[in-house]
Amino acid sequence: MGILIDSYKKMQFYYSINWSKTIYFNFKKFPFSIAQKLPVYFYGSVKLKNISGKISINAPIKSGMIGFGQSYEIITRSKRTAEFFLEGEMILNGNVQFGKDYFVHVGQNAILKMGNMSSLGHSGKIICFYNITFGDFARIGYESQLCDTTVHQMIDTNTGEKYPLTAPVKLGNYNYISNRVTILPKTVTPDFCTIASNSVCAKDYTSLGSNILIGGMPAHLLKTNISRDWEGERQLMEKWLKI
Repeated sequence: MGILIDSYKKMQFYYSINWSKTIYFNFKKFPFSIAQKLPVYFYGSVKLKNISGKISINAPIKSGMIGFGQSYEIITRSKRTAEFFLEGEMILNGNVQFGKDYFVHVGQNAILKMGNMSSLGHSGKIICFYNITFGDFARIGYESQLCDTTVHQMIDTNTGEKYPLTAPVKLGNYNYISNRVTILPKTVTPDFCTIASNSVCAKDYTSLGSNILIGGMPAHLLKTNISRDWEGERQLMEKWLKI
C-alpha cells in the first residue's frame, strides 16, 4: 500500500508541472549547461507575456529550485490567472517559491532580487519598475502586493512639480509578511520583521530595530521582542518547500 501511495504522489507531482512552459523557459533563458537541469518549474496555467529580460541564479543549480505556481500553501486550487512579465532583470539567490495565481511584472531596466527561501503567496503581485529586493526568508502571505512605483505620474497642482514615479523597496532577512499586505515605494524593513494582515507600508522602518511587529494603515510599531520561530521552523521549511 505504501508503495502505491508513493507512486500516486509522484504521479500527481509530475502532472502538476507545466512541462511545455518549463522546458521552453529554461532553454530560452539559460545556457544549456544550466537549462538541462531545469532549475525553474512552472506549475499549472501561466501566461508568459514577455520574457525578453535577464534572469540569473546565484546558487548551486538544482532541478525545480525556483517554483512558479508551487503548491506550498493550504489553498490547493488555482483560478488559472498566473502571469509573468520579465523585461528587466531578475536575480535569484537560492530557492524561491511563488504561490498559485501570482502576477509578476519586472519592467524595462528594473531589477527584482529575491533571497534564498523567499516567497510570494498565492494571488500575490509584484510590480517592479525600478528596484525591489527580498532578503533571505522574506516570506509574503497570500493576496499581498509589492509595488515600487505609483505607475501613473502625480504632480503638485500648485507648482506643477512632478513627484518621483519610483522608489526602491527592500525587505530584510527573515521577514514574515502576512496576508493582504501592501508594500509601496520607499518601504525598507529590518531583519526579523513581522507585518500584520491588511497593513500598508510606505517608509523606512529600520530605525525601529529588529524583532518587531508592525501593522496598520499606515503601518506603525505594534510590538517589540517578537519574531516568527525561524530556528524552530527553518528545517521543516527547507524539507517540505524544497523540491
